[in-house]
Amino acid sequence: MKIKDGFILRKIDDTAIVVPVGETSRTFQGMITLNEAGAFLWGRLAENVQPEELVQALCEEYRIDRETAQRDVTQFLKKAENAGLLEG
Repeated sequence: MKIKDGFILRKIDDTAIVVPVGETSRTFQGMITLNEAGAFLWGRLAENVQPEELVQALCEEYRIDRETAQRDVTQFLKKAENAGLLEG
């Protein structure tokens, strides 16, 4: 699972924003704002990882329990998929 081509993450001050680029900017209107954990997961998805790897990475990075990380990853992936940001 990874982020589709045509989207990039930009940081403006302390805000992470996903914007469409190239051909994608013609069909995807708008921007998506991510919190710190969302930006972290976005970066991992650039590496083509599986959901379980995202859970483990979130646990290690933020020192949270597995149940919380699982819930957060599931919500993030569902929103990203519904927005058409993921492939694989």
